[in-house]
Amino acid sequence: MRTIFAILLVMILFSGTFAFAQDKFELYGEYSYLRFNPTIFGLNSRSFNGGGGGATWYFVKILGIKADFMGYGSTTFTRTVSSTIVTPSGIIPAGTYTTQGNMFTYLFGPVVKIPIPKVAPFGELLFGGSNTNGYANLTNEIIASGGTISRAPSQHPFTMAFGGGLDISISQHISLRPGEIDYVLSRYTNPLTSTNNQNNFRYCGGVVFKF
Repeated sequence: MRTIFAILLVMILFSGTFAFAQDKFELYGEYSYLRFNPTIFGLNSRSFNGGGGGATWYFVKILGIKADFMGYGSTTFTRTVSSTIVTPSGIIPAGTYTTQGNMFTYLFGPVVKIPIPKVAPFGELLFGGSNTNGYANLTNEIIASGGTISRAPSQHPFTMAFGGGLDISISQHISLRPGEIDYVLSRYTNPLTSTNNQNNFRYCGGVVFKF
């Protein structure tokens, strides 16, 4: 009798946990635009286009934990040097240096959502890292043109996103996310001047699947 009671209790608890997870778990896919602001003088801000997705688990009604992964396609990095520059890292000969670079971000952190009927505004504060080969490729281009600057290693610096957005429910299990706006801080060390802290802008929009 006790064994049967224990089995029934476990089944009830399992069913309750499963139902709880169905009401609290989201998966999403998004397009993402990132306006990246390099810290190299003479290297203009650039636009990255890409996308990705992630998941959010709400352990209470309005508070959850989010995992966010975005990838961005290559954009052109061009730096024109009118005369030879001597830096602590070496010498940069005069010339125009052009190369490609992509970017990836992986961020985690708390989300606060206000679940009012049909719409759900939310705010988030995410921490993690990112990676771009733009700085390393630019350094390699300078070295190939006769520069003596130190070769830049691959970087995975601290990265943070702070912002929010709005979800619009179109069915029990699907919402549209017309817009999510974030301030993104990245801390890539510029191989030319050893400066860091890039202040960037991010827009995301896509579809949310609720379970």
